[in-house]
Amino acid sequence: MKFTLSWLKEHLKTEASLDEVVEAMTMAGLEVEEVINPAEKLKAFTVGKVLSAEQHPDADRLRVCQVETFEGQKQIVCGAPNARTGIWIAFAPVGAYVPGIDVTLKAAKIRGVESFGMMCSAKELELGEDHDGILELSGENLKVGQLVSDVMDLNDPVIDFEVTPNRPDWLGVNSIARDLAAAGLGEFVATDVQPIKGQFPCPQEIIIEDSTACPAFAGRVIRGLSNGASPDWVQNRLRAIGLRPISALVDMTNLMSYDCDRPLHVYDMNKLSGSIRARLGTGDEKLAALDDKTYDIGSDMCVIADDNGAIGLGGVMGGNSTAVDENTKDVFIECALFDPQTTMQTGRDTGITSDARYRFERGVDSGFVLDGIELATKLVMDWCGGEASEVSLAGEIPKPPASIDFEISQVKRLTGLDLGPQQITDILQKLGFACGSVRNGKTPITVPTWRRDVTGSADLVEEIVRIYGFDKLPMVSLVRQPGMLPNKPPLAQTKAKLLRYALASIGFNECITWSFCSRTHAKAFGGGSDELVLANPISSELDCMRPSILIHLLLAAQRNADRGQRELSLFEVGPVYRGDAPEDQALCAAGIITPDTSRHWQGSKQAGLFDAKAAALHALTAAGVKVANLQTATNTNSYWHPGRSGALRLGPKNTLAEFGELHPSVLKTLGVDGPVFGFEICPDNIPKPRSVKIGRTALTSHKLQAVTRDFAFIVADDISADSLVRAAKSADKKLISTVNVFDVYAGKGIEDGHKSLAIEVSLQPVEQTLSEAEIEAVSQKIIAKVQNATGGVLRA
Repeated sequence: MKFTLSWLKEHLKTEASLDEVVEAMTMAGLEVEEVINPAEKLKAFTVGKVLSAEQHPDADRLRVCQVETFEGQKQIVCGAPNARTGIWIAFAPVGAYVPGIDVTLKAAKIRGVESFGMMCSAKELELGEDHDGILELSGENLKVGQLVSDVMDLNDPVIDFEVTPNRPDWLGVNSIARDLAAAGLGEFVATDVQPIKGQFPCPQEIIIEDSTACPAFAGRVIRGLSNGASPDWVQNRLRAIGLRPISALVDMTNLMSYDCDRPLHVYDMNKLSGSIRARLGTGDEKLAALDDKTYDIGSDMCVIADDNGAIGLGGVMGGNSTAVDENTKDVFIECALFDPQTTMQTGRDTGITSDARYRFERGVDSGFVLDGIELATKLVMDWCGGEASEVSLAGEIPKPPASIDFEISQVKRLTGLDLGPQQITDILQKLGFACGSVRNGKTPITVPTWRRDVTGSADLVEEIVRIYGFDKLPMVSLVRQPGMLPNKPPLAQTKAKLLRYALASIGFNECITWSFCSRTHAKAFGGGSDELVLANPISSELDCMRPSILIHLLLAAQRNADRGQRELSLFEVGPVYRGDAPEDQALCAAGIITPDTSRHWQGSKQAGLFDAKAAALHALTAAGVKVANLQTATNTNSYWHPGRSGALRLGPKNTLAEFGELHPSVLKTLGVDGPVFGFEICPDNIPKPRSVKIGRTALTSHKLQAVTRDFAFIVADDISADSLVRAAKSADKKLISTVNVFDVYAGKGIEDGHKSLAIEVSLQPVEQTLSEAEIEAVSQKIIAKVQNATGGVLRA
């Protein structure tokens, strides 16, 4: 939402500076995103005067002008037809950046004649669409060297702020002014709306066929008008916020939308046929809309139609068939209420984004329907002339919000602020709430029609503290009962924290992404059931609950890769939804590693499968899992590459993590370049600790040096390295500290269907140095255990 400082001050009587206004908005909850001063981009442009304009000696359409500037007299070659002696112009010196044509000026020769600077048009300064002639300045006190921004009164900062979903009234400058006045920045100037007496009955019949989609529809005919250009102040105001002035009638609707959050539509009466009806679509209609596109109309869309068919989508966009133009003489003004849910769904189904849709889907002031059409009538008649009919209203304007029996003491109970009844009611009244007499600590509060988000006492308390100042809330520590220890966080929260710290400590970057995803992407990861599809998604690309965190991590990696950043380690800890209902939510930690595919003189150093496994094991260790007890399996979910993935389990059924390379078909569905390696951890499957230990266990140190022995076993191809390692470890759990696989071989000298697995076994003596006989005894135990468990034979 954008507005200029001068626009705000039409509704707010204040002497506050720009910085004070921005500060007050921020403190009142209006999050300012940017402040733009148009004068900044025009600071290089000054007033100049053409002293002479002579025909170019070698070009019929060019003139050689002598111009008086702040740098002295300059020669400028110009092709504008209105370049002549005596006019005041906007001068751009050599080195100035011209925003309208995206050019930095240089001295140049044009057809053999030197030119030093430029005389600018309105379009070149982004002050209008006129590009045929140079901008002619006018005024009584013009002086050479004056800033063009000062002469044209363009030193008017534009404030851009984020509108929260619960405050649609902030989409009108008047409501912003009301809140700032309540915050003590000035005095609110209410718009004085005076009814305009109709000169004849409204000849246009209005019929509402679906009161849910369109509860109320007010209309009025104005005939005998002239639809020319809107006043300069209106055009300047619209341009400042990024809107293009079109005509007086269209500009009036845009001004009303931004000034008082009241979307309108204007029809050319001579293009209407019969009654105007607000109804649902028939399912086989189309609309040629004002954006020059044709849309299919669904049966659940609100349609505005005449006897010839659809002429608009209620609350979204009008149609071309009844649009006003420069020849329009008679108009019908629409001021209606449309159902937010219907408007939102229509916009999403059609893909139309408009100012009207943005406002109606959030909810407009139901109490401003009749005042809105009166104010629109006044603007049209002031700018275009004409004669107005009486106002016609179809349907019923919704009742005001229910009043609230407000207990004054709630303010202190919920916020700690000790405010008096008068102070509280003063704040609420300045915000537009009507307050009754305070009796027995309570007062009835009438909620204004533009604040339907306020439904209870807590909402009123929030409004009071917002205006009084969040910065004035007292800082009070929570009182703990004597002898009571602080509450411990839930186990799931603790696990999530440990997993985050562990993954961040080894170089992974944390992401925070949506819990929604595209249904197409969800299906690639085994999700996307009908029960998990959103009825009201915030985007067509986020229409389903995600079955895996990997989806958004992969998309994030690809966005980085598209911008040249290919070697990434990303992770997220958050919820996933893998059942048949939204209640089937589980905590998950997932990460991905994208290898660096660039060439290097030392050879490839790409990350791979075992890097993902190592990250998963590191995280599980941090979460309290004894990874030495884990078993490795090869049967994993379908989105992992078979043969290049594995699962870490406690027992045959309890899967704690899966890791490996993502399946190429899954990457193709998401549009991600491979290979990509990753892991998923299921914290909910980690067993709860049997006892709570305070602090860390003591570090175990050994005075005696460890002894290592290497073994190579020939085993069948289907024997996993994990089973061999476990068998070796079980030979002597007291002496054997680690067993690592360091070689796998299959080929010459090894029988077909078999392979050689080489392991290194570390023996850690505790009490005394091991003798050769003791080492040999342990070695024989290892050989026997491996042979019994895997059928492995010691390689000769």
